[in-house]
Amino acid sequence: MLYIKKRNFFIAIVLTVIITCGFTLTLLNFTSASEKENDSFEKLYSAYDTLKQEYYKKIDDEKLVEGAVKGMVESLDDPYTSYMDLKESEGFEENISSSFEGIGAEVTETNGYIMIVSPIKGSPAEKAGLKPRDKILKVDNKSVEGMSVNEAVSLIRGEKGTKVSLEIERDGVGTLTFTITRDTIPIETVYSEVVENKIGKIQITKFSENTGKELADALTELKEKKVKGIVLDLRQNPGGLMDQAITMSNMFVDKGKKILQVEAKDGSKDIYKAENQPIVDVPVVVITDNGTASAAEIMAAALNESEGIPIVGEKTFGKGTVQSAKTFEDGSSMKYTIAKWLTPSGKWIHEKGIEPQYKVTLPEYAHLPYLNPEKTLQEGDVSTEVKTAEKMLQALGYKTDVDGYFDKALKNTVVAFQRDHQLKQTGKISQDTTIKLMDLVREKIEKNDTQMKKAIEVLKSKME
Repeated sequence: MLYIKKRNFFIAIVLTVIITCGFTLTLLNFTSASEKENDSFEKLYSAYDTLKQEYYKKIDDEKLVEGAVKGMVESLDDPYTSYMDLKESEGFEENISSSFEGIGAEVTETNGYIMIVSPIKGSPAEKAGLKPRDKILKVDNKSVEGMSVNEAVSLIRGEKGTKVSLEIERDGVGTLTFTITRDTIPIETVYSEVVENKIGKIQITKFSENTGKELADALTELKEKKVKGIVLDLRQNPGGLMDQAITMSNMFVDKGKKILQVEAKDGSKDIYKAENQPIVDVPVVVITDNGTASAAEIMAAALNESEGIPIVGEKTFGKGTVQSAKTFEDGSSMKYTIAKWLTPSGKWIHEKGIEPQYKVTLPEYAHLPYLNPEKTLQEGDVSTEVKTAEKMLQALGYKTDVDGYFDKALKNTVVAFQRDHQLKQTGKISQDTTIKLMDLVREKIEKNDTQMKKAIEVLKSKME
């Protein structure tokens, strides 16, 4: 997602939830239809008057106004245009400017589904195994069908330490259930380290208020360590504030070169260019995947098209619209799409994404779903969870069939796994065994990061 914050105003390119409106609540200060001069609203005022005068129960004016606003927003059939009540609005601002309590996953509405855009690094959602494009079907056994993003988010969020159950549908896998313990979602968004041969790695997980400063600090630190090249990791980054994306892109793009274009409905374009000289003077490679969205896509496109910086990995999410946000006097908010954003060369990547120059996928086991430690898998079971466990064991070097059937041979394999890792040898997969199994697979994914390896290979060729 992507936002521009200006006083109490945000301009957003959103992969999830955002806000705004083109008129204020005073416009909906209903009195009588006969007193209104705007004929286009006559039907609306007439409906209000009729309900106010003839409905058999007492009417709450505030609820009628809220319903009218929601109805107008929903009629646009735009997943990135929505109304937020006070509670939802507060949650939105928390998401941009501070830590919050929840599971740590950006979501959006697509084709009637509430869909995961990307789990946040280090969040309960990431640790549980939620993936980009997972479709949320139920929250605590309550269907989210027909809900707005804001309504679904209000069900998913909650106090640290409490649990929430998500039933999701994953392409090629089917229906899965996750029980996730909510936690405080950290606001740190930039992580840096020196990986090998004086190569610096910077991972940006989101574009929040302080991300630009965090990136500048990270670049300064890597410069002091005399790195000779940088891998910029934008995977699983759902976006954020647009002004941060522009500022951060300027750290890599030469003064005067384009960073992005914003196209209004009349076809006019505002062109954003780098205003300062870049602070990065070493070769750079960018990594993306299908969770790279919005503001992250702006940065990837700017670096690629304006500076020729190559992209490694997978095609990005494809979010290319701009939203505007405004808060009403009662604290509620409304958002709507106001423009398209285009790459420096004028491409609109909405629902298309950005194709990398070097296409690299992660190993199959990197896409395995989460196993619930509280559920016991044992001899005689037949399920997709058993099949997932078999694939995990296979990825770790244990010989086993992958058929979803927990037979005697699989039980013996599980006992061997438990013996090798000093676990109680029950022959069942649950609790500590499940957690250990997933931890080891996660460690193997990190050690065998094919996309990072390719990025370093490409970077080394540029450093020579």
